[in-house]
Amino acid sequence: MADNHRKPHAIIIPYPLQGHVNPSVHLAIKLASRGFAVTFINTQSIHHHTVKALDQKPDGDGDGNGSYDIFANVHRSGLDIRYTTVSDGLPVGFDRSLNHDQFMASLLHVFSAHVEEIVGNIVATPGEGADFLIADTFFVWPSKVAEKFGLLYVSFWTEPALVFTLYYHMDLLRINGHFACQDCREDPIDYIPGVPPLQPKDMTSYLQESDTSSTCHQIIFNGFQDVKAADFILCNTVQELEPGTVAALQEQKPFYSIGPVFPEGFTRSDVATSLWPESDCSQWLDTKPPGSVLYVSFGSYAHLSRPDLEEIAHGLLLSKVDFVWVLRTDIVSSEDTDPLPDGFEQELGDRAIIIPWCSQNAVLSHPAIGGFLTHCGWNSILESIWSGVPMLCFPLLTDQFTNRKLVVSDWKIGLNLSDRNKTTREEVANKISQLMSQDSGSKFKNAVDALKTKLEEALMPDGSSTKDLDQFIVDIKDRIHQKGHLSNDA
Repeated sequence: MADNHRKPHAIIIPYPLQGHVNPSVHLAIKLASRGFAVTFINTQSIHHHTVKALDQKPDGDGDGNGSYDIFANVHRSGLDIRYTTVSDGLPVGFDRSLNHDQFMASLLHVFSAHVEEIVGNIVATPGEGADFLIADTFFVWPSKVAEKFGLLYVSFWTEPALVFTLYYHMDLLRINGHFACQDCREDPIDYIPGVPPLQPKDMTSYLQESDTSSTCHQIIFNGFQDVKAADFILCNTVQELEPGTVAALQEQKPFYSIGPVFPEGFTRSDVATSLWPESDCSQWLDTKPPGSVLYVSFGSYAHLSRPDLEEIAHGLLLSKVDFVWVLRTDIVSSEDTDPLPDGFEQELGDRAIIIPWCSQNAVLSHPAIGGFLTHCGWNSILESIWSGVPMLCFPLLTDQFTNRKLVVSDWKIGLNLSDRNKTTREEVANKISQLMSQDSGSKFKNAVDALKTKLEEALMPDGSSTKDLDQFIVDIKDRIHQKGHLSNDA
């Protein structure tokens, strides 16, 4: 039995992708600031890339398990966050982006053994112990690991509630012939609790595919079977963004909307999470008029086809709009590091700045930014709303198609770039002009400003997200007390 007078102790394990690590880090800080002890476990690969981006020297043995603590600055404010790393089953130097299927297979089949070992060691540490495990919903093992070590299981969902409920109700999609069949129905989906009729094209990419034998499908199937055993579900959304969907989920599970989960200062964080060195383009942006610059980024992991990238590049040229383009060196492929059209950068002059990576929050919140051409990752959408920046949507995979539906159809805070299989430079230029023009773009700007206010209100002391986090803390402490781990004054 653990010490009854210690703080409640959470173990947090994020999915090893940039978009999942970021909110998990800031969830850890939120809980630690509420009096919890937290052990945060990164994969050695994520740790290695984070340290490399900081120009810290990775450890000499090359296993990625260095001594650098990403929470070092947080400790100075007295928060109790311990930091350690674990292998994801692959060598640190393995190119996970280039070998996506092998990476996913390792997370599906191998990672849990490494997690069991490290969680077992934490639980067995004299005077420490642990009370609950917070793990990403996409993991296939959390309920089993939690049960083995007597921990409560808290599932952390880093995408919108709409995407969660589509995966949670895959059985309904199958029964009704909208998923996992050779000739799926194409009429609207009108039977998911709390979800208005939805077009099949607005489902996640994995739910639109007829071949469901891929590793990613196995992860989704197993993860959403596992989450049914979760004691609590935390979601990085805001109740006012998805009221019907959240309400329906709350009838089925203890489901808490605690978003947006951001760093406290938004534009800067005390914790290093970037996997690439960040370029500072603030001086260039300072020379541009308010609202005149388009920010272009397709996120940290997804890939563009070379033809799409070339059409987008030419469309940016045709638009005559100034822009910042975050262009990862592996945006097309790790093996194609110079994908821009010949002479493209020479034609730009001072109209644009192209950088490999940046602090997205800092760029989006700069007064010069007037629009965001985005892949529709959920973090990007929340950050864009928080900054009052309308969006031009070009989803690439997974939840991004459903996120686009929320942005374009439900909230009307942006435009869809292309519904066609082929992207054309003329359409890119035309849609950029629509978004950035003071006349045609004002309706999107007004709508996003209204939504920004809702996000700000949700995080106020009496806001919906603050209340949900407060309620979660009450509920998890009650469950811990019931298990006899803590005294009532903890």
